[in-house]
Amino acid sequence: MFGKPSSQHHYQPLQRDSAPGSHGLFGAAERCNSGHSFDYIPKVTDDDFTDASQGWLSWFCHLIVIFLVYICTFLSFPLTGWFVLKVVPNYQRIVVFRLGRVCPPKGPGVVLVLPLIDQWQRVDLRTRAFNVPPCQVTTQDGGVLPVGADIQFRIWNPVMSVVSVQDLNASTRLTAQNAMTHSLGKKTLREIQTERVKLGEHLGMDINEMTRSWGLEVDRVEITLGSLLKGPVEGPSGPLIMPPFVPGLEGLAGPIQQLAMHFLSHSGISLPPKEDSVTFTDELSSAPQAVVVATPASVEELIEVVKLLLSETLVSQVGACFQFHISFEDGHQQSYYVDLSQGSGAAGAGPLSQEPDVTLSMSDSDLLAMFEGSLRPFAAYTSGKLKVQGDLKTAMKLEELIKLLRK
Repeated sequence: MFGKPSSQHHYQPLQRDSAPGSHGLFGAAERCNSGHSFDYIPKVTDDDFTDASQGWLSWFCHLIVIFLVYICTFLSFPLTGWFVLKVVPNYQRIVVFRLGRVCPPKGPGVVLVLPLIDQWQRVDLRTRAFNVPPCQVTTQDGGVLPVGADIQFRIWNPVMSVVSVQDLNASTRLTAQNAMTHSLGKKTLREIQTERVKLGEHLGMDINEMTRSWGLEVDRVEITLGSLLKGPVEGPSGPLIMPPFVPGLEGLAGPIQQLAMHFLSHSGISLPPKEDSVTFTDELSSAPQAVVVATPASVEELIEVVKLLLSETLVSQVGACFQFHISFEDGHQQSYYVDLSQGSGAAGAGPLSQEPDVTLSMSDSDLLAMFEGSLRPFAAYTSGKLKVQGDLKTAMKLEELIKLLRK
């Protein structure tokens, strides 16, 4: 996904800095590294595991010791077979250090590990996952947002994963966290929320650049957003994904923000109470009529009021049908519908004759309070009193009907 290597065993060696005045593990002058095997990384790209820093005397002693161990192993084979033969499955490799020097990875199948002189370590090549715990990220526009990530990775070079890093999991997690905070700190709050998938792909490529020398490849990065801690100092141009600041309801993310943005942008953060009156337009007369009705005391009365407001204009604005599942205090449930998808619209009790676009579930008192204006849809949704099944965008269109009832 983020630049996978070829399926063959071509390994990527660590890069050296050949500058004569540089310092570090791989940056010292070549003459300073002579004779020090721990400063030499074999050319695993070419499957060359020969240590060029090994002198002829060391190489000769190396062969003699290996030869003697082979002889002793074969002479006592029925007994040593239980200790020197290892079964390696397809998803694992064994990295062997023979007399302290790394050897080519072994497996899958039956692998011979010499006693006394071989130190070996199993490396799992299967995809594994970890999560980066949420950390506070200050965006470019001054917003503060906890951001975490779920990361999937795998090892494609078992030798480098053992030679280059001591604790692969901890190092990868720390690298991913640093890369995430550094990358997202250059983005605005709106960019983080609207381009989360794209930012995850770019973050995966950034992590791969830093962990490539470890024999590690990141397959997938999914950014997770927490509750907003501080809004941006200056709002970005265009429609915002984050809703306006509401005391006690700030810091909500995901679909709740979209619903809040729509409701609050139309109804305002504070709405003064108005008289219980309904204004509707008679299709036979161009003059609007104001009808003063009493506050509905039941869901049935509310449905009757809604019927007075149905018109082709409202149907053209909404163009969707809604199914309400209402729970009453005595425990029974009743279904109601508002069909604003065709004709002049319809409303009544019972299920719809067609599949509803949105299904809303709530109690009768909360429904009455929401249509009367004392309970805002945003507050009902965030508090769990209103449950929405279906497209949130379509559910937002119900605000057109609510606005008519509030007039």
